[in-house]
Amino acid sequence: MSPLLGISLKLVSALAFTLMSAGIKSISTRYPTGEIVFIRSFFAMIPLLIWLAWRAELPAALKTSNLRGHIKRGIMGSTGMFCGFAALQFLPLSEAVAIGYAGPLAVVVLAALILKERVRIYRWTAVTIGFIGVLIMLSPHLGTGAHPVGGNAAIGAALGLAGALCSAFASVEVRLLTSTERTGAIVFYFMLLTCLLGLSTSILGWNMPDARDAMMMVLIGVLGGLGQILIVQAYRYGDASLIAPFEYSTMLWAVAIGWFLFGEWPAVTILIGAFIVITSGIYVILREHQLGLARREQREVGGPTRIT
Repeated sequence: MSPLLGISLKLVSALAFTLMSAGIKSISTRYPTGEIVFIRSFFAMIPLLIWLAWRAELPAALKTSNLRGHIKRGIMGSTGMFCGFAALQFLPLSEAVAIGYAGPLAVVVLAALILKERVRIYRWTAVTIGFIGVLIMLSPHLGTGAHPVGGNAAIGAALGLAGALCSAFASVEVRLLTSTERTGAIVFYFMLLTCLLGLSTSILGWNMPDARDAMMMVLIGVLGGLGQILIVQAYRYGDASLIAPFEYSTMLWAVAIGWFLFGEWPAVTILIGAFIVITSGIYVILREHQLGLARREQREVGGPTRIT
């Protein structure tokens, strides 16, 4: 265990994903979303396969006993990716990232409904407060009208929220997959299915990129693959309760990159709402960690778990 290394890897992964989103935003108005999804997933598999080969985990890492679960996760995750990428056409980078924070909160609700996890007053309260923060972020976009960066703000906000909810469903499916599947298989089959779904949209029309955009597309994919690898490695060196809160550093990266590359600055409502959501999300993470310690202690002594 090396907590400082784990935190550093998580911060770099957050930067990689934010740079990836900035790259997507820079080309999103010139290419169909399906084409971008395909390119992102195809080139993300290159660093993934190199990493698995370097760890001597091929082909064993790709074996699966639950192909149906991978397909369910892939469809939900791919839909979330489509929505999230499309939202970048209509929203500033920092706003799209902030609205995406609704996903982890929705996971708590879905875990209670689908996985039958026991969620009591403390986490329900945190999730409720978090969703209030989401509503604050959405409030400027609940009506119609042109967004300062072009397009319809309400459409962008709806796409971002839909993407977050689809990602939450995918996260619940990942929880089920981790009981039997390797990390490499979970990531690989998701990328593979996303590639196929993105490729299937070619019948609706694709645009041939010029040399500059082609390089950007390759970079987008590689950043996505590296970001995924860095996340996996980060959790190898530190406890989840320590590493996970640094996911919210994407907001800092998004504000900085959005201002530097696109001249965007988030509205006050976005900053306030994001702060509420981030605080609630960190509380849920810490509460999950507390519950995990309590369950472990109770298993050791053979008594009932009282903390919920």
